[in-house]
Order: sequence, then C-alpha cells, then structure tokens
Amino acid sequence: MALPTVAIVGRPNVGKSTIFNRIAGERISIVEDTPGVTRDRIYTTSEWLNKKFAMIDTGGIELADTPFMAQIKAQAEIAMDEADVIVFVVDGENGVTDADEHVAQLLYKTDKPVILVVNKVDNPERRLDIFDFYSLGLGDPYPVSAVHGIGTGDVLDAIIENLPSETEVENPDIIKFSLIGRPNVGKSSLINAILGEERVIASPIAGTTRDAIDTNFTDDDGQEFTVIDTAGMRKRGKVYETTEKYSVMRAMRAIDRSDVVLMVLNAEEGIREYDKRIAGFAHEAGRGIIIVVNKWDTLDKDNKTMQNWEEKIRDEFQYLSYAPIIFVSAETKQRLNKLPELIKTVSQAQNMRIPSAVLNDVIMDAIAINPTPTDKGRRLKIFYATQVAIKPPTFVIFVNEEELMHFSYGRMLENQIRKAFVFEGTPIHLISRKRK
Repeated sequence: MALPTVAIVGRPNVGKSTIFNRIAGERISIVEDTPGVTRDRIYTTSEWLNKKFAMIDTGGIELADTPFMAQIKAQAEIAMDEADVIVFVVDGENGVTDADEHVAQLLYKTDKPVILVVNKVDNPERRLDIFDFYSLGLGDPYPVSAVHGIGTGDVLDAIIENLPSETEVENPDIIKFSLIGRPNVGKSSLINAILGEERVIASPIAGTTRDAIDTNFTDDDGQEFTVIDTAGMRKRGKVYETTEKYSVMRAMRAIDRSDVVLMVLNAEEGIREYDKRIAGFAHEAGRGIIIVVNKWDTLDKDNKTMQNWEEKIRDEFQYLSYAPIIFVSAETKQRLNKLPELIKTVSQAQNMRIPSAVLNDVIMDAIAINPTPTDKGRRLKIFYATQVAIKPPTFVIFVNEEELMHFSYGRMLENQIRKAFVFEGTPIHLISRKRK
C-alpha cells in the first residue's frame, strides 16, 4: 500500500529543512543509511503514533536559472501534486512577508489539508506574535522552534489527524513492479513493449492522486502483475520535470509501492553515477531487484560484449551481487518475453520462508567450515537462527555477544545461506541478537 505523503513548503530560510530533519530524526523511525549507499534527504519515511508516512522537503529541489518567486511557485506545485498533507512553514521572527502571501495564494487552490507552522518561536513570551499569521487565511498557526524541538509534537499530531484513512486493500497475489532509472533510458518504451506482448490487459486502473497510472496485466500462466508507471507521470509545471532531485523523489515513491524493481540502464550511454544512487534506494528499501540493460540492439557486439558488460555491472554495483542481469531491447522486443518469468522468480525469493531446523543446519555447517571469530580472548557463540520476516527475507541470529559478530563473518553466513537456498534478486537481512 502506498504511504500517505506530507510535503513541507515555504520561502527560503524559514527552516523547512530543519523541520524536515527534526521530524525525521526525533522518535520517529527512519531507515538507517546503508554503507556505500547515499540516501537523498529530500525524501524519507517517518512514523508517529504508529502511523507511517512519506515526507518531502521541497526546499531541497533546486531549480537552476529559475527566478525566486517562480521557484517558490514550482516547489508549491510539487507539494500540491504529490502530497496528501502540506506543511507550510513561515518565519516567526520576520512576520508575514509578500512571499508568504504568494505561497498562501497558491495553496488556496488545493483541496489538500494545509498545516501552518510558525518556526523560530524560541521564546514562549513571543507566542503572541503568531496571531499576525492568521491573516494568511490558513487556520490556526502552530508555533514551533525546530532548532530546539519545541512544538513539533503538536505539528505531528496535526499531520496524523489529517492523513487519509487507509481504505485501500491490495491483492497479495498480484506482483507489483516498477521501472526506475535516469531519464531517457527507455522506461516508457519498455512498459509499452511489455504490455504490447501477447498478454491480456486486465484493466487500466487509476492510482491515487499522488501516484502514477498503474496498469494490470496477466501473463500466459495466469499470474497478475501491476506495472507502476513512474515514467508516464505528467505534472502541470514543466519547469521541474527534468530536475534530478525531483526524478529521484518519484523513483523513491515508486520503490515504496513495488515488490520488485527493474533498474533500467542505457546500453548506449553506459553506467552513470546517478544509476548507482537510484539503485541504492531500492537495495536499501529491501525490494527485489532486476538489472535491465535496455537498447541492447544498438550496440556493435562480439562474443565478449555481454560478458564485459556483466563484469562492469558487478564491479559498479557490488552491493547488488544478488540481482539478475538481463539484456533487452524495447525496440526489437529482444528477451522481453523472459521478463515476467524473471519477475516471478524474484518475487518468490522475496516471499520465501525457511524452516528453522533447515536454516540451523546450514548455519552449523557454515560454522564447521569457518569457525566463529575471537576478539580479545572472547569467542563468538552462535546458538540458533530463525527467520522473522519476508520482503526481504530477514533472519535473527542469537549469539552470546552482538559485538563479536564481525561484518565479514556475517557476510560469510549470508553467502552460505544464499548457496543453500535460491534467493535470486532479493537482499537478505541478518540481525545479530544477544540471547536472553
């Protein structure tokens, strides 16, 4: 199910990013950074009162060569298009400005709830100053000090109160997948080619107002799929369509909704740094991943071209060593018929459950071959392991001391588990826990 989304808007230097970071870091569960993977701070997932939501910091979407007021307008439009709840931040020290009134005029046009937050109200005696902001016509202002964390709990309560109710019920038997990648790698062409194969289109169904249009189709074996078409999204303001951070945000939203992610590379252009960043988001989110090299028909190839590409991909995407690679062409439909079966294989791996007895046999065999390490005279003892979750498969290993589980030994155990079971296309998580 897609998470509801909160966007933070306002003119520059009012503290939007400070509020974003305060909400993301306080209480609140935020996915930790994975070594070697860059998390873009424009978008994160947060939780308050057991309710999860996605959060966008529009201030981080910089629009090159765009005039001041036009940039504010574009960022507000992003929020109005993408969000379920909008947090409008103003500066309590400077009072109401023309730019604040300009943003308020834009927000009048949306039917989304707007929460007016007056930041930099550090002194409780100055709370009377917030009454000037009633002139913006957006309801009761919430005084906060983002730097000191004062008042953010009230803002979070208001956010939760205005989030949409969770009425959507998804069919767990339908595999949801999306295509992510840089602009012009051929995502839209691939989707059109996949749907143009000899398959039954079940129904084009409209997503929520914050999502792209989804399309359902059924393969020859009767398996239902939902394609999340981020590439087909069309927004009002063309000014921010091609900005990298905005495309990252859209990709991350698609990842949140997907079971399997197809990371699309352009064979003509090779691998870019942006490809590694955006693939890292899917890995960090624990989604199934397939690396798809598109436009394969455009290359002059010899008998080592594919092997060289595979070696390059494995070198550049070392954290995706588990992801299968497929070379396709949306133009000629080369190997496209293999994609649905590969997506099913990865989805099955994401949902695989290993009986504890079988899992522990594998762990004990691994220990027999590679004895547990020691540190300052203390030896790691592994008592038993059990699987606690799927999507991705997650295993808890009970030990005598958590700090004795060195990263390299955990990687060895992961490799042994992968050898014993088919976890193609999915990350697996190992958690060390001290036995009580």
